[in-house]
Amino acid sequence: MAAAAPTHLYDMSPGKRAAITVAVILAMLMQVLDTTIANVALPHMQTSLGATRDTVNWVLTSYIVASAIAIPITGWLADRVGRKPLFVWSVIAFTIASLLCAVATSLEEMVLFRILQGVAGAFLVPLAQAVMFDINRPENHGRAMAMFGAGIMVGPILGPVLGGWLTDNFNWRWVFLVNLPVGVLATVMLLRFLPVTKIVKRRFDIFGFALLALALGGLQMMLDRGEQVDWFASWEIWIETGLFLAGAWMFVVHMLTSKAPLFDSTMFRDRNFVTGMLFMAITGVMLLAGLALLPPMLQGLFGYSVLQSGFLTAPRGIGTLLSMIVVGRLVGRVDARVLILVGLALMALSLWQMSGFSLEMDKRPIIVSGVVQGFSLGFLFVPLNALAFGTLDARFRTTAASLLNLSRNVGGSIGISVVSVLLARNLQISHADLAAHVTPASLPPIDPTIGAAQPLTVTAAALLDAEVNRQALMIAYIDDFHLMMIVTLIAIPLLLLLRRARQGDGPPVIAD
Repeated sequence: MAAAAPTHLYDMSPGKRAAITVAVILAMLMQVLDTTIANVALPHMQTSLGATRDTVNWVLTSYIVASAIAIPITGWLADRVGRKPLFVWSVIAFTIASLLCAVATSLEEMVLFRILQGVAGAFLVPLAQAVMFDINRPENHGRAMAMFGAGIMVGPILGPVLGGWLTDNFNWRWVFLVNLPVGVLATVMLLRFLPVTKIVKRRFDIFGFALLALALGGLQMMLDRGEQVDWFASWEIWIETGLFLAGAWMFVVHMLTSKAPLFDSTMFRDRNFVTGMLFMAITGVMLLAGLALLPPMLQGLFGYSVLQSGFLTAPRGIGTLLSMIVVGRLVGRVDARVLILVGLALMALSLWQMSGFSLEMDKRPIIVSGVVQGFSLGFLFVPLNALAFGTLDARFRTTAASLLNLSRNVGGSIGISVVSVLLARNLQISHADLAAHVTPASLPPIDPTIGAAQPLTVTAAALLDAEVNRQALMIAYIDDFHLMMIVTLIAIPLLLLLRRARQGDGPPVIAD
């Protein structure tokens, strides 16, 4: 008698489940790496594409904005066309867009292809997360999220290292060409192993999507362009802020009054899911803002090369991988809220260690604090996803995954902008405070020859100013790390809003 055909996604052989896991992680890792891998290649692109220092940043801005606008409709598209077709075509489109980016001959072409890459890539991470939940039984969700989280957290850390190595040893076009073999392999494996799920036809809320796109586009443009145009001294930032506020307000009103909104309001009645979005935004701040601060600090103040600074930040990834293995086994046995508390405590500890950095230190404090911080990310990401999805109906998983990833990206963008603004502001304040103590009376103890050697006055003053700038910049970095530590500690009371996970309905069934 023939065995009954599987009805649920997790009713499959271990070999098939392993193949699907490899395929979705390859697709997801390809997209996550591209959020940071191109950063170090910008100066080379600028020369090759004939761009200016300001305009070449559109290579990054176009990708971020396109991804932010597209990611919220992942759930609707997955329901409407099917998860497998959307996943496969997204990987194909992302791979083709990567090839087009590699052969671009002008900035206009590059921006256009990066927009295509951002739209296609926006669907990959939410789809991968939803698939990982659905192909694993509830008792194995912790381990599944550990594997998924390893790619999410390690990707941005490894991106600059890989990008720097490819650019130095080949050229900047290989930053995009490296995606081709990964994309082809992921496509073949998805076509072969990923099951087809049932299609759910529901109306698309085009007005709600337009409002949300307006809000997200305005916010991302404001955050990404603010530092370049001196923030609210520019009319551009005022316009983008206005678009964000107007779009966000009208979207909320539309969500509350529409009969068929873009997102089912039932999702936002789930306290764990909403709190999980807040926590995910905070995780984005800690992950992406920290990555935005460390490489410039290591290169500008300590004189490390791009590759050396990349290798010094890589221990964060090692810590993350180790904690993912540990936490993946603890989820389900230990209260997830306790694990998140441990993660927040470790994050605060690592930031406290970083607030003790000095210009005289060697590599050891950088590596130790990086490992501790990486270890904390595993304790945050895995149990946080388990709690956020644990009380949510399974039919909302794809949409919920897209919103959680959007929260992390927006949180990261806000965090990067805030620490960048504070870094520039605190640099000026610290420079003024330190310079106030550099007086004729204080110069002889610094160098008795300065006052006696008149011809060296200009040179000596320049050297003194450079040293004051260096010390002031170190203080500004320390202030940013201290602020991030305070934000981490303030987030701890949010744990009181979380409830123990209660598994929702079963995962989607396989289509006939």
